[in-house]
Amino acid sequence: MRSLVMPPALTRWVAGIDVATAAGSPVVDVPDHATTLLLRLDRSELIVMGPRTRAAYHVGTPGRSCVRVRMRPGRAQALLGRPLRALADRALPLRELPGLDVDRFAADPVAALVETVADRPEPAHRLDEAARLLTVVGVATTAARLHISERRLHTLFTDGTGLSPKRFARIDRLRTVLAADTGRWSDIAATAGYYDQSHMTAEFRHFMGVPPAAFTAGRHPTASPCTT
Repeated sequence: MRSLVMPPALTRWVAGIDVATAAGSPVVDVPDHATTLLLRLDRSELIVMGPRTRAAYHVGTPGRSCVRVRMRPGRAQALLGRPLRALADRALPLRELPGLDVDRFAADPVAALVETVADRPEPAHRLDEAARLLTVVGVATTAARLHISERRLHTLFTDGTGLSPKRFARIDRLRTVLAADTGRWSDIAATAGYYDQSHMTAEFRHFMGVPPAAFTAGRHPTASPCTT
């Protein structure tokens, strides 16, 4: 996997871009609250992948390459021109994306995306602020600090990310654990915002299919062939 450097104009829209090539070995796609644009380079096929609420363990076809663009909260909604509420755990082909030339995208993903978003108004930052707050406080407090109702917050998230605020926060905590350096599980649980280590272990098993100690030791569920 090779990560691409993005200019400031693109970082307001995109959390990361990489070019990945399957090596035929098992791969883990961890849960993710982001929507991803994926271009299959062997077919010039553009796919939108919604938030992933469970880990996927698979083996890709050796040599198959793709460009992956992980969008920031709310940006995929603005780019696609539609709410994301039905997109969680789904991968849908896109016939076209207005303003994006697929051949140009394959040749130079960064430049193609910069051109695509250049004339688009940037979405309001309320969802950005809500996502930031949810990493440190609960749903009720987030809604109160934004001066909106919890129902309005729920609509904002399901339309803008495809997830409820609570599930968005749960996945974010899990990703904090996955990104943690070595350390005591109790300390990692506290840093990620869990009640205790038992709470973290139960959540980890729910999303990843195995407890954290088994996962870090490489004892993963059996990988299946990649179908995307």
